[in-house]
Amino acid sequence: MWVDDWAPSAACRQAEPDQLFVRGAEQNQAKKMCGACPVRTECLAEALENRIEWGVWGGMTERERRALLRRHPNTSWRVMLEAARGEQPLAPLSEAV
Repeated sequence: MWVDDWAPSAACRQAEPDQLFVRGAEQNQAKKMCGACPVRTECLAEALENRIEWGVWGGMTERERRALLRRHPNTSWRVMLEAARGEQPLAPLSEAV
């Protein structure tokens, strides 16, 4: 089931925002926070749909999201991710990156 008001359920809601807007190796720590997040898919869709340029969103860094957007420039991310999630659970971050 898709959660439209996903932010209150996010695993990072109690974190300091600066923890999600980091560079380099620190991004791996930020991505770990997303690992068990129940709304990771919704968060990622939000970042992709709105072309959010900074921070870790839905377990992906800016660079990872940019690469995905280049490969699929005209995609409805909510529709695609919602359909993919219905077919199978979202892969753990260790497998997805």
